[in-house]
Amino acid sequence: MNVNLEFLLEQAKKVKMTPAQQEEQRRSFAYGNTKIENDLITRQMIDEAADRLAKKG
Repeated sequence: MNVNLEFLLEQAKKVKMTPAQQEEQRRSFAYGNTKIENDLITRQMIDEAADRLAKKG
């Protein structure tokens, strides 16, 4: 593996995301995966669903 890539991977392992960053990444992941299956999905729809789920939990 490229030395620079190995270095970056090791640095990335040390990153601690805040809860807000984790939530943003979770929503981005959900959007990206659902958009592949359904082109009608919007980020707003993902945000609304996530907010509803947060209120229930």
